[in-house]
Amino acid sequence: MSYAQASLMPSFARPPSRVAIVPCPGYDRNLNAALFDTLREFDLPVNGKKVLLKPNFVEPDPEGIINTHPAVVGAVRETFLRLGAATVRVAEGPGHERDTEAIVETIRLRDYMGPLLDSFVDLNLDEVHAVDLRTRASKLKRLYFPRSVLEADYIVSLPKLKTHHWVGVTLSLKNMFGVVPGCCYGWPKNVLHWAGITPSILDINSTVRPDFAIVDGIIGMEGNGPIQGSPKASAVLIMGDDPVAVDATCARVMGLVPERIDYLAKAGLLLGHLQADKIRQLGASVASVKTPFAVLPAFQKLVAAYGK
Repeated sequence: MSYAQASLMPSFARPPSRVAIVPCPGYDRNLNAALFDTLREFDLPVNGKKVLLKPNFVEPDPEGIINTHPAVVGAVRETFLRLGAATVRVAEGPGHERDTEAIVETIRLRDYMGPLLDSFVDLNLDEVHAVDLRTRASKLKRLYFPRSVLEADYIVSLPKLKTHHWVGVTLSLKNMFGVVPGCCYGWPKNVLHWAGITPSILDINSTVRPDFAIVDGIIGMEGNGPIQGSPKASAVLIMGDDPVAVDATCARVMGLVPERIDYLAKAGLLLGHLQADKIRQLGASVASVKTPFAVLPAFQKLVAAYGK
């Protein structure tokens, strides 16, 4: 991984970020063509590189409501190979379920990717190396990270569009919790909860910041997410070269105010752009695809119409 790509920079010093909203009615449509046409516009520096895709696989989910849908994972992998990547590996370290293979089999990942021996890695069991954290948002000074993450040239966060019962929403930044290995920190990786979810999100993403994010919002989850909520059809893929800007755009599509989401507001200081005027919108507009998500009562303040 290139740590120069993960450099911390105040928002005012960053160039505008690019976020594309791609309408996608379902998982049976031509995802590959939509992804290739959109990602080609970004002119991503992936030719000859080792690309790592980090989806959100939580637990067995044959309905495709909890996890990043395998059709999206397979299409993204094929697209990066078409863009010239030397290798594209899918990697995940589920926090709830010890048996990663059971999740992979239940969601039928190999049906969309083919043999997984050389293309999928369980981050919970990967070889690890200690890395000093680049920020001190939490009390943690270092974390063990999987070798597959540290050796990747280009990291893509590939989450589901979901609400979250502890932090409001879980998108590309929160998705990076899954790179902290269970072989060191157990299940459900309580060290991160003890250190504080918001500061842990900031420390992880300052150290292994994704180079790109693609959010599966074709069918998301509202209410008591990230596991026990209700399916929410938003019919979009949201992607971009700044995970903060992508998550802020996702929040606006969900009818939420990103500045009111604690970890996202803090991430906007050093990790990317939060403000809409700093985000160059590609594809569809936020207004044209806006689909208000229900949230738990504790997070009603995140809703755009709250207090009006």
